[in-house]
Amino acid sequence: MKLATLKDGSRDGQLVVVSRDLTLAHYATGIAHRLQQVLDDWGFMSPQLQDLYDALNHGRARHAFPFDPAQCMAPLPRAYQWADGSAYLNHVELVRQARNAEVPESFYTDPLMYQGGSDDFLGPVDDVVVPSEAMGIDFEAEIAVITGDVKMGATPDQALDGIRLVMLANDVSLRNLIPAELAKGFGFFQSKPATAFSPVAVTLDEIGAAWQDGRVHLALQSSWNGRKVGLCDAGPEMTFHFGQLIAHIAKTRNVRAGSIVGSGTVSNKGVEKNGRMEWPKGYSCIAEKRCIETIQDGAPATDFMKFGDTIRIEMKGLDGRSLFGAIDQEIVSTAGRPVEAPVSLTRPQLEIDTGPDNAAEPAAEG
Repeated sequence: MKLATLKDGSRDGQLVVVSRDLTLAHYATGIAHRLQQVLDDWGFMSPQLQDLYDALNHGRARHAFPFDPAQCMAPLPRAYQWADGSAYLNHVELVRQARNAEVPESFYTDPLMYQGGSDDFLGPVDDVVVPSEAMGIDFEAEIAVITGDVKMGATPDQALDGIRLVMLANDVSLRNLIPAELAKGFGFFQSKPATAFSPVAVTLDEIGAAWQDGRVHLALQSSWNGRKVGLCDAGPEMTFHFGQLIAHIAKTRNVRAGSIVGSGTVSNKGVEKNGRMEWPKGYSCIAEKRCIETIQDGAPATDFMKFGDTIRIEMKGLDGRSLFGAIDQEIVSTAGRPVEAPVSLTRPQLEIDTGPDNAAEPAAEG
């Protein structure tokens, strides 16, 4: 089934069930008002939501109405926990290579992860509001899961059983703030503003055969200012699957229902062509593109995002239709939208030809 949360003036919104083709919705008020209620009592409430979902898809839901992503909050508008990993080690390798640094051996056995703010998520078409372009505004296209309860000490296989829903994320980063923050030895904070999520979160059965070994084996598409810059395969090159990421959190604590765990920026390896490395599947964040340029040419050429820039993140299912709906956002100053959006002089330079994305430039991997 597919679930979304509509804006209703409250902090937690109104839970709705959304049709498989994302055209219709139906309020779930007879079952639950909020998604967190469902996560807290999944065994009892999810079968009822599934019945409503089946009725909606077969034209038997009496009070269905058109589904509008613009009215959506994040599927879980605020969460007990938001922990983001860096599960695609290719990204880490590129960041390190751009700095002429080695990847520590432990990175291949112990996931990188940071804990972000979970009190103020963005809806899929909400503006990304930033104080200054000088902060180095970047998108990060990711996959995220929402968990039920997972006990401390759970194995990766046990942790996989705790996954309730899957969605997409734009883990916005302010790259120019990251080096100074990490230099303090205490991790990300101001450099990680509010994260945005896709219009709907879906159960694993909606992903079908593309869900294998705790990974989503589908392409994640990123379009910057209307130009496709990434079509990265989210499956085979995910070094740590979601069960491993959740088990990493659960090593020393219980993971409670309503926790969100991110994959980190989806990233694919390059291929050698005529003696030069190329990245035909593109990139999922600008920082990685800049690392690739540094490796190839000695310095980055692509600038970060400007006010008025847009980012669209979407994933198509095995049937070719949008699986989660699209994250479709504009970068806006704290002063508000300009009457006419300024034209950015620097734009993505190539379509699907240069590399993946993920973390901070000089010093961050996640």
